[in-house]
Amino acid sequence: MNQLLKTSALAALLLLVSTTMAQADTVQWKRMNVAATAYNSVAWQTTADKPSIAAWGDKLKPGMRAIAVSRDLIKKGLTHGTKVKIKGLPGVYVVRDKMNARWRNKIDIYMGKNIAAAREWGTHHDIEILVADNNG
Repeated sequence: MNQLLKTSALAALLLLVSTTMAQADTVQWKRMNVAATAYNSVAWQTTADKPSIAAWGDKLKPGMRAIAVSRDLIKKGLTHGTKVKIKGLPGVYVVRDKMNARWRNKIDIYMGKNIAAAREWGTHHDIEILVADNNG
């Protein structure tokens, strides 16, 4: 009986792991090329009275992997909460902010209060990103 219980528990765990992995594999990524800069939550780069509050109301905190997107990219599927991989940077970023309407085909990578890191990143005029399909 004890062996049967162990076998059943192991089978249930394997089913759970395989289901989770199958769901992770269902994310479809589409390639895009955009311009990319970096920004910080400091008054002179954002809103003077609330530099850590993004345009959609998210509270940005140093260490978050967040990006702002130009308004034309919202129409192309980079809506609030969309996951994005950026070539040359580790991990997955999330769309949390919108840029001023004057920008086109551009993302702005959030770098907390580390102004030196943002300046070191500089401007990339044609960088590849992978965008998670929100319909998947």
